Amino acid sequence: MCMAQLVYGQYYLRGEVKDNKGNLLPNTKIFLHSARIFYITDASGSFGFPITHITDTVTLSRDGFNTEKIVVNAMRPVALQMKPSAAGNNKSAPKLSSLTENKKRDGRLYAHFDNETYFQLAENENVLVKDYPNTSFSLNVNKASYSNVRRFLNMKSKVPVDAVRVEELINYFNLQYKEPAPGNVFRIESQLSSCPWNANKNLLFVNVSAKKLDLGKTAPGNFVFLIDVSGSMDMPNRLPLLKAAFQLFVKNLRPVDKVSIVIYGGSVGIWLDPTSGADKEKIIQSIEELEASGDTPGESAIRAAYTVAEKTFIEGGTNRVILATDGDFNVGETSEKDLEELITKKKQSGVYLTCLGVGMGNFKDSKLQALAKKGNGNYAYLDDINEAQKVLVKELTQTMYGVADDVSMQLEFNPAAVKEYRLIGFDNRRDAIADDKSELEGGDIGSGNSTLAIFEILPADTAKLNTGNIIASIKLKYNCGNDTLSHMLRYTAIDNYKPIDDIDKELKFASAVAMFGLTLRNSVYIHQANWPLIKAIAQSSANESDFLQQQFVKQVLNAEMIYSDKLPARKKGRRKAAN
Repeated sequence: MCMAQLVYGQYYLRGEVKDNKGNLLPNTKIFLHSARIFYITDASGSFGFPITHITDTVTLSRDGFNTEKIVVNAMRPVALQMKPSAAGNNKSAPKLSSLTENKKRDGRLYAHFDNETYFQLAENENVLVKDYPNTSFSLNVNKASYSNVRRFLNMKSKVPVDAVRVEELINYFNLQYKEPAPGNVFRIESQLSSCPWNANKNLLFVNVSAKKLDLGKTAPGNFVFLIDVSGSMDMPNRLPLLKAAFQLFVKNLRPVDKVSIVIYGGSVGIWLDPTSGADKEKIIQSIEELEASGDTPGESAIRAAYTVAEKTFIEGGTNRVILATDGDFNVGETSEKDLEELITKKKQSGVYLTCLGVGMGNFKDSKLQALAKKGNGNYAYLDDINEAQKVLVKELTQTMYGVADDVSMQLEFNPAAVKEYRLIGFDNRRDAIADDKSELEGGDIGSGNSTLAIFEILPADTAKLNTGNIIASIKLKYNCGNDTLSHMLRYTAIDNYKPIDDIDKELKFASAVAMFGLTLRNSVYIHQANWPLIKAIAQSSANESDFLQQQFVKQVLNAEMIYSDKLPARKKGRRKAAN
């Protein structure tokens, strides 16, 4: 049971929460009106807490169920019931990454490259402020697209268009991080500048920085490694890479942390029972002994991993399943829809999900992206050991320790200052757009993360943007951990215009990354852009002492060679037609 603060009272309310079929409902949120405090039912669906009066009012809330407001009496145990909501059956439906309010939504679900699958994306459009001034988008910390793009370019191959998620490319670098003020979860800043690829437009950069957690003072972690050891993983860039990656992670465990290992390959089994982080040699040895063979029963493996995580659940701690695979499930429920429904149910336990993707040829980006989003988690692609070091060591707290859930941002543009806007990246899946009932789904933000959003805007006809003018009013909505109380941070983006060459170098670098991604996507919205321009901006803004930024400059040069047809014909990647 989780309490926001202690309440001392004369009475003690106890009972349980069930659905209309008599099934107990663990991790149901209970809001006590008199004290304005949230409680949560335990793993058996039971609860108990003090109240100051013999009767009180509580509100029950849970995904997939109607919110219930009930008067309770502390003189006897209470049995509270919740009814499934009409929208509950849609909880696992594809959700939107961005949403323009009141705008009508306009395909195919997948793009294929060899045997790899990617969700088809629909680029965000130019939107007239006079018609649709309000727009929202989900903030998340997925960065898988950048390292996957890098994999293709390193193979001297063109990149599948739908493998390019521009916001993930930009946020791979954690640019423009600014520590929030003490006591605050987030900090927002904005900058207006010129647009390098369209002289008629400006760029509005909006940066959200999350507070950093002190790992030494962070609550214990309960980590379940769910490792694919099926036959498809028997390649150097798959299971051996994952073994090295997890061993790096283990070296940073604390004695208060614990690790369990569940494997699947032919069958599903618990490879390592819960083990203290103090016993690193035992954990590392268990990882080293893994071998690949058999088919891929991913669905039953996910169920087993969550069962282990729930049995070893740490109240108030970090509870996370880390799924490591090429995503090629071939036994049991294998479709994205079936797996999304499974994860949607399992996340009610309070266990988060991190997905680590590896491999090529049969890599299922769409599955891992969908699972991470539904599991209140994040997703990274490991193309080499350096990326593993970045994700699991350098950015450990960003990857594994969340500071807020269901994070989304809403902007209301000022029609006196802005005529038209377009959000770069955060593009929606085509199947989500096709469903008129689909909703915006907030993201999970980890400790010390910087999320940068870029809008391409056209100034209003009636007046030039003047310093001090309000460009947009911003609301950042989020929840903290198991607290269902929604928090809001407000910010006003004003006209603080500077030319692109005069803004902070990290923002200028972000514009180069955005141009790079839009060019790889063959975007219809990119104008006056070419590889020499991208290269010039990247070279003039990249931090000379930052390895990742310097590596990006090399990737721009690499892409220029590939996309300008300057490579020998025998080395070009072959693009397989979409099915």
